[in-house]
Amino acid sequence: MSFHLEQASLTHSDGNRALENISLTAAHGERIALIGPSGAGKTSLLRLLATSLSPSSGAVSVLNHAPAQIDVNALKNLRSRIGMVHQAPPLPPRQRVITAVLAGRLGRWPLWKSLLSLLYPLDIIGAHQQLARMGIADRLYDRCDKLSGGQLQRVGVARVLYQQPDLILADEPVSAVDPTLADQVLVELLVETRSRQVTLIASLHAVDLALKHFPRIVGLRAGHIIFDLPAQQITAALLRDLYATEGTLPTQDNRPLMLP
Repeated sequence: MSFHLEQASLTHSDGNRALENISLTAAHGERIALIGPSGAGKTSLLRLLATSLSPSSGAVSVLNHAPAQIDVNALKNLRSRIGMVHQAPPLPPRQRVITAVLAGRLGRWPLWKSLLSLLYPLDIIGAHQQLARMGIADRLYDRCDKLSGGQLQRVGVARVLYQQPDLILADEPVSAVDPTLADQVLVELLVETRSRQVTLIASLHAVDLALKHFPRIVGLRAGHIIFDLPAQQITAALLRDLYATEGTLPTQDNRPLMLP
């Protein structure tokens, strides 16, 4: 099992109830898309699975470990097995792209190797290969502050691909990428998960991308799971209900979505 949430709820320090009694399980190798309106709780759910947040109540198990019940060293090892793609990757502006990608394995390398890699890149070929999958191998030695938002997102994906984690979490991984490249990025993530039989769970703004690339769709609204269904069972009525508060159905370039 990749992860299991049992009646997990999350209340932020400001009193905002982000998640309410969430029960969700994923087997190894599953590919799941999270969809729903803004503020539905998608990012909070991913942060629970990333172990950066703890539930206010309920239970969370990730890669067969309960994060709240293991010691600091075991938690560090668990986090090294989880890859997180952020909507806005937290990359130091003056850091070179190659260093940002290689940092994906810092949690698995011994301290001496991690420090040395910060001074002199130890796996130029490996970083180049992952950036090539994202179509930006030519930016290998550029500084991160010289890249566009979409390029930074692709560096963040390349970093996780280089990490080779057992669980990939992606929070709006293509929100700043144009439609053609968005498909390419998602395809590479799916190729990675299929080839290594690891789990991918991604929150996506564009419903059409979720239905096109992911066999399992979880709809969230106001911190609750509204549905958890195979993509082929998602209907226009379900989506209209899910996004009723927004008035429109978010798709790439606002193209109409044809569903039963």
